[in-house]
Amino acid sequence: MWASAVLLVLLGSFGANALDNGLARTPPMGWLAWERFRCNVNCTADPKNCVSEKLFMEMADRLVEDGYKDAGYEYVNIDDCWMAKQRDANNKLYADPERFPSGIKGLADYMHKKGLKLGIYLDYGTKTCGGYPGSLDYLELDAKTIADWGVDMLKMDGCYADVKTMKTGYPQMTKYLNATGRPILFSCSWPDYERGAGIPINYTLVAENCNIWRNYVDIQDSWQSVLSIIDYYAKEQDTLVPVAGPGNFNDPDMLIIGDFSLSVEQAKAQMAMWAILAAPLLMSNDLRTITPEYRDILLNKDVIAISQDNAGIMGKRVLQHHANGIEAWTRPLSNGVFSIAFFSRSVKEPEFVTVVMKALAVSSDTSYEVTDVYAQKSMGVFKPTDSITVYVNPNGVVMLKATPQKVWKVENNMIVLN
Repeated sequence: MWASAVLLVLLGSFGANALDNGLARTPPMGWLAWERFRCNVNCTADPKNCVSEKLFMEMADRLVEDGYKDAGYEYVNIDDCWMAKQRDANNKLYADPERFPSGIKGLADYMHKKGLKLGIYLDYGTKTCGGYPGSLDYLELDAKTIADWGVDMLKMDGCYADVKTMKTGYPQMTKYLNATGRPILFSCSWPDYERGAGIPINYTLVAENCNIWRNYVDIQDSWQSVLSIIDYYAKEQDTLVPVAGPGNFNDPDMLIIGDFSLSVEQAKAQMAMWAILAAPLLMSNDLRTITPEYRDILLNKDVIAISQDNAGIMGKRVLQHHANGIEAWTRPLSNGVFSIAFFSRSVKEPEFVTVVMKALAVSSDTSYEVTDVYAQKSMGVFKPTDSITVYVNPNGVVMLKATPQKVWKVENNMIVLN
């Protein structure tokens, strides 16, 4: 019933006025520089890790050669601090010539030859967060400039801007992007700035103008940061679930899997929860040095398949057990399938958790073949009235996939498949 209700809301929310550039029909996947590499522009002292075309080319090489591209990761996204400190004589942005000697057009060509796509960063205000030229008063020119370069995705931040004008300014940028004739996936930071300013967020308007959007603070390299984002999404789920769908997704920020702080269990939990949330899978890590156990998590084809389910429905928290720190989240998938994540905040010991299937917000009229996604094993067939038991590690996750069983029944004196 819950899945049907969500689908009805989605169909009602996205009509003729919705953004329709044909992009992000499923949550976009790729790599984004910010969380791992920030605004490191000192290529003299740190040439390996500074924001430069070399960094992005090397990440592109790893995406292709190490299996990420084949798994669906296709965007290589530049964040802040790529620009020269001023516009040129024609008021156009251009890349820092020392760090990006090929220019953004040359970098885009490099990505496209590898079958990848290039994303770039602009800011709606007078300056970027890092102090580089902003796009205020230059929205149309900047949209045309990045389109001419062959850019495929735009993240527009909102530092040094009047938040009260974002409801008109971001849609204006959408119009200019559309006018270029180039499909450019639009990632908006607008809702997060309105949240921070205490301004009511019109998510219908956001979804009409953005493919993905940030709602909450930047992720940091810590488990606590991951938890705070999950908490926010749980608290706001009744607002956020109805606006997510093909072409329009909430963005809880980057995957920090393979960085410095997450254990393997925590990394598996972030990957699973982002899949349940129908979130973009944008890694921010060093693919040149990532260790195999984290690489395997990011390349898990079964978790990625859940993330990329073409129904595009965002999951929600359905159970919360405060005593042992266990939560259950359920996401409806295509063809009556459900994905369920038992997510642990415990820091003590593994916990057995037993739940009746119907309490997980699955349909009440069929049996399900349940598989453990990470363990890649069947747990058996369960009716909605049956109990299921899982064993969840501290700060870990058990991710299940519940597939409805085909049932033969008698109808009009004939045996038919239900």
